[in-house]
Amino acid sequence: MQEKSEEQIVSRLLELENDGQAERRVQLTGERFLSLLHDPDNGRSYILRHGLDDTEGAEIPEGTEFFEYPTPDEAQRAFDQLLGESSRAGEVVEEDSTEDIGDSESGGAEVRDRYADIDEDELTQEPTIREEEEP
Repeated sequence: MQEKSEEQIVSRLLELENDGQAERRVQLTGERFLSLLHDPDNGRSYILRHGLDDTEGAEIPEGTEFFEYPTPDEAQRAFDQLLGESSRAGEVVEEDSTEDIGDSESGGAEVRDRYADIDEDELTQEPTIREEEEP
């Protein structure tokens, strides 16, 4: 089995995080995040610390680092330790953060509401002829 490069691992972890698969995710000051992730493809657990991606996935955010663990329990203990350190340093903005998840991907056209194509868009409305009206 070929070993993945650090860049490939970070890309995979960001992908998992953007898909909402982080077990825990904490927003830190300075638009940074700390995430606990488990990769089902290789069975390894990771802690990922990164900033915001302003390049829409073209580049890995500067200062991104990850820590790899053989078991979820080891990763959980290390995550709790890092979170405690960050908390004591006053860096924790929000625990269980969903801020900026998936921002680098688009899901297609924006939908205004579930009936938008029925009652708001004039191009999809069929003209109705009332019985009282005579052509």
